[in-house]
Amino acid sequence: MKVILTGATGMVGQGVLRECLLDPQVESVVSLGRSATGKSDPKLRELVRSDLTDLDPVEDQLRGFDACFFCLGIPSAGMSEADYTRVTYDLTIAVAQKLVNLNSAMTFIYVSGAGTDSSEHGRSMWARVKGRTENALLRMPFRAAYMFRPGVIRARHGIRSRSTTYRVLYAVLLPVVLLAAAVAPSAITSTEQVGRAMIHAAGRGAPKPLLGTRDINELAR
Repeated sequence: MKVILTGATGMVGQGVLRECLLDPQVESVVSLGRSATGKSDPKLRELVRSDLTDLDPVEDQLRGFDACFFCLGIPSAGMSEADYTRVTYDLTIAVAQKLVNLNSAMTFIYVSGAGTDSSEHGRSMWARVKGRTENALLRMPFRAAYMFRPGVIRARHGIRSRSTTYRVLYAVLLPVVLLAAAVAPSAITSTEQVGRAMIHAAGRGAPKPLLGTRDINELAR
């Protein structure tokens, strides 16, 4: 399959890119983002755009793809709902709309999060915005769309988050994460498992559109 990957420089995106480059089912990957990944691989092509909401000049380079793995996202801490919406909802939907117009047979997989609010009316700002984004994606005429809702994600294979806050928090909580992985493996996933699950869902489908940690780990197996 041919894959478009967004957010390839983030923690989750790095893990997904690694699995795509290793998997023989994935013929090629285009990294669509505001910065280059810095990686070199025969299967990888970089498409760097300063404004991801304006893809008209490169739309010929976005045709003929089987899947989009949308891993682009930002923390909501300290952000207003309007600012968080511009990145989480507006940008995501702009990219998705362009891709579905160019690739009607595409499978779209979006990294959301545990606790996302499908009603769009809950008290948590980030959960409302994520829920609105999910709902809009599920209404689009993709061949299939899956919303990944992981909780705790363990970084594997030397992958590190670009966020200083997340790196510090992860280092502090790593012993707890490792204990949780040993005692309750269904409560935690990893960057590797998310990548493997995405490839499986894109190639073979998934049992339902909303997939939590347990579902992600099942697909990865």
